Amino acid sequence: MDRRTAIRNLAIVIGGAVLLPACTKHNPIAHFKHFDIDLDQQTLITDMAETVIPKTNTPGATDLNLYGFIMKMMDDCTKKEDQQTFLKGMREFNTVPQKLFKKDFAACTKQQKEEVLKSFEKKDNGYSKDLLSFYNTVKGLTVFGYTESKYFLTKEVVYELIPGRYNAYFPVKNLKA
Repeated sequence: MDRRTAIRNLAIVIGGAVLLPACTKHNPIAHFKHFDIDLDQQTLITDMAETVIPKTNTPGATDLNLYGFIMKMMDDCTKKEDQQTFLKGMREFNTVPQKLFKKDFAACTKQQKEEVLKSFEKKDNGYSKDLLSFYNTVKGLTVFGYTESKYFLTKEVVYELIPGRYNAYFPVKNLKA
């Protein structure tokens, strides 16, 4: 066996050894600059966003990848304290559907998910500050992301620059003085 073949085989074995633990993990993790999210947390945020803006005859939150927008905004545009509050609230969130329906948010039906989210809108609901902050952040960023999406700005709200279109055939006599 020559040296090049031995080095190539060694590189393949080392690469496989590095990749193997990542392939056997039960719960993959999304790495951001300031925090990590596991698959269950990603599913929770995606389900919440889809419940806030569901797919109808228009695209929903999942179709517009609002999960990615929410996580990018949390990672890049919020303070460290707000990120920690967000993560604490996210860890605490599944206690609400557990109390109401004895199951996690992901296992709830569409109507149950709506009920869970509506419970946050009630006054004196007894939820912690972290939990309310998490809910309000996800809801706010979902709506913000939707209204700033390419779909919304090109299909729902047709934007026309001011002062508007130029009409060269408009008769001057129709102008009011």
